[in-house]
Amino acid sequence: GWKICTLICYDLRFPVWARNTENYNLLIFMANWPVARIKAWDTLIKARAIENMSYVIGVNRTGKDANNYEYSGNSLIVDFLGDEISSLKSNEIGIIEATFNKSHQDKVREKLGFLNDKDSFNII
Repeated sequence: GWKICTLICYDLRFPVWARNTENYNLLIFMANWPVARIKAWDTLIKARAIENMSYVIGVNRTGKDANNYEYSGNSLIVDFLGDEISSLKSNEIGIIEATFNKSHQDKVREKLGFLNDKDSFNII
């Protein structure tokens, strides 16, 4: 019963691309988000969770690329209210996991109700 939306790192900067028009429960971003902008990564992951009432998983790379850009990881999982559930800190490599509660998510979505007021639009 889970609906999942997958996006890439650049999409994170554009809320309309992640807008929950398909009633997804889980949003996953796969990214090459550089160290220089890691604060934005953390903030925007939480923002996408809050505005879409969705669990969000942000998976970011570590190391350096061919252009010598540095990546620190900072992968994280947040709940639909923007609270961090699990994370890897800077330059940590590993596996993070979380337990999602769809029933609780559904109840909070119903109680708050703001997803019912989202705009309709088409991206051309």
